[in-house]
Amino acid sequence: MPHYGDYQTEIYFQGLRGVLPKYPVDFAGLLARAQAAMSPSTLKYVQGGCGDEHTQDANASAFKHWGLIPRMMVDCSARDLSIDLFGMKLPSPLFMAPIGVTGLCTQDGHGDLAAARAAAATGVPMVVSTLTNDPLEDVAAALGDTPGMFQLYTPKDPELAASLVSRAEAAGYKAIVVTLDTWVTGWRPRDLNDSNFPQLRGHVLENYFSDPRFRAMVGKDPKSDLQTSVMTWAATFGKVLTWADLPWLRSLTKLPIVLKGICHPDDVRRAKDEGVDGIYCSNHGGRQANGGIAAIDMLPGVVEAAGDTPVLFDSGIRSGSDVAKALAIGATAVGVGRPYSYGLALGGTEGAVHVLRSLLAEADLLMAVDGFPTIKALREAGAVRLPG
Repeated sequence: MPHYGDYQTEIYFQGLRGVLPKYPVDFAGLLARAQAAMSPSTLKYVQGGCGDEHTQDANASAFKHWGLIPRMMVDCSARDLSIDLFGMKLPSPLFMAPIGVTGLCTQDGHGDLAAARAAAATGVPMVVSTLTNDPLEDVAAALGDTPGMFQLYTPKDPELAASLVSRAEAAGYKAIVVTLDTWVTGWRPRDLNDSNFPQLRGHVLENYFSDPRFRAMVGKDPKSDLQTSVMTWAATFGKVLTWADLPWLRSLTKLPIVLKGICHPDDVRRAKDEGVDGIYCSNHGGRQANGGIAAIDMLPGVVEAAGDTPVLFDSGIRSGSDVAKALAIGATAVGVGRPYSYGLALGGTEGAVHVLRSLLAEADLLMAVDGFPTIKALREAGAVRLPG
């Protein structure tokens, strides 16, 4: 039976023929190479966080004070990393988190399609952002048989919201992931110092420009008058959502609804009471609010309050060991963001596939060495928070 960790063997045997990995297998190496490959504006947008980026940095560094305790004398020669999520049987717990400038991460400006092809090649689901350079229908088609979920930045115009959601449902997406913390953008010095806001330059707005409701709002082909179209987008972006909006959101679709940005146990319990299908514990990678707690440190409380409700998680994932720790704490599925965007910058679909395979290989091998043949065994063992 093949395992994700077999990627390591593949790399070593290629080395015997003098073939070295085309792309780094570690985050530091990816970042260093991506800094040379990406345009300065896109790099800063992807790298940047809110304020002095303390929360963004804490998201990644906080994994160091969580640890796994190995269990020996366990047969891990056969391992199973599959999960069940919203009725889907997925081969692994990894998913590609939504990034609003994925389309700009490849030289041809079609990074969303390249990422979707990476999902198709690896079986790793993709949460597709509202902000893409290709229509959501084209991205869904590129996913092949791998499931996709659609991330919604809820617009102020209810008809536009309904149109985006209905298009996602018709295109075959398996859930609607509603982002709660981005009705206004956080204070991002890297972008502010360069006046760098890609959407205001007409980038990653293809889902709006191709939408019949948005086109009616503009009154013409959006690309024929970019300034008017961008200003129309800016005027409708960012509806402030409250608990009172949940029945309306629910009325838009029969798909599972996942709330992204839920980090407090009381909000988890309220979401469950309101019939939400999934909780997405995330602080937007530290891009939206500074001064907060690392997302991984909030995950235990979220998991406990969620009970049987699935918990998706992202923020700070840089390695396969990070993935394993989040699973041990109780996450149902774990999202990766910046690493795959750097893979896209280095090699398009091929680069992103390499990143996803590397993360899965490291997580798989860690579970094998530490005595956890299944995710269930890993969760039962749990993770220990170290002092300090």
